[in-house]
Amino acid sequence: MAYPIANIRAIGTEAAAILKSEGIRTTVGLLRATKTPKQRLRIAAKTGTEPKQVLNWATAADRMRVKGIGWEYAELLRVAGVKTVNDLQFRNPQHLVEKMREANKRQLVRLLPKEKTVERWIENAKKLQPVIRY
Repeated sequence: MAYPIANIRAIGTEAAAILKSEGIRTTVGLLRATKTPKQRLRIAAKTGTEPKQVLNWATAADRMRVKGIGWEYAELLRVAGVKTVNDLQFRNPQHLVEKMREANKRQLVRLLPKEKTVERWIENAKKLQPVIRY
């Protein structure tokens, strides 16, 4: 799914304005513009951001491609150890729910997803092609 880049809370207002001036307005656009290391270096230089932070934006946008995953759940998945859609494809729903429960001790989300929801996320992730290259 495509969300406005402002939904990725790790992107500050200045960086978001620069990205918008580059024609990057959605998470899908961000993912297209940051899929290779070379592209991420270019965006990092334009925004004055560390390349590692740009990679974090890209992986968040990648996780947000899965139906039902917005910024909050994308961040919860990151803290639970899921970096990309490709990582999500191979997760056990029961174990992932437990990891997310542990990760949510920081109160990242108000409502933890149920195991059935996580199963749907995993099934949806299996339908998506990997985008980010390292």
